[in-house]
Amino acid sequence: QLQLVESGGGLVQPGGSLRLSCAASGFRLDYYTIGWFRQAPGKEREGVSCISSSDGITRYADSVKGRFTISRDNAKNTVYLQMNSLKPEDTGVYYCAADPNVPTNWGFSPYEYDNWGKGTLVTVSS
Repeated sequence: QLQLVESGGGLVQPGGSLRLSCAASGFRLDYYTIGWFRQAPGKEREGVSCISSSDGITRYADSVKGRFTISRDNAKNTVYLQMNSLKPEDTGVYYCAADPNVPTNWGFSPYEYDNWGKGTLVTVSS
């Protein structure tokens, strides 16, 4: 069974930082493209960042570019999302997703991923 478990969410003030973790089990994480998504109440799930399985190339949504950083630690079979300069609009449930067959230059659509974690809540508020 392939499993992804997110952690690291919580309450943070605007301008603060959080580091989310996505721990994988049952498969080699470095063989998969990994995406981070978020969903605010009443809104569609949107892509935040992804890291490719082939070459480790990273991509970011315009809304988080320059503030968020995705990274992979193969030894720990874990992917991270470092979030800095957080804004209230960053609030939502953050999901980790994995799939071995995401085409090159893709990765921001939920339909491209077959494996999902259960999410971790991030709340940015003063």
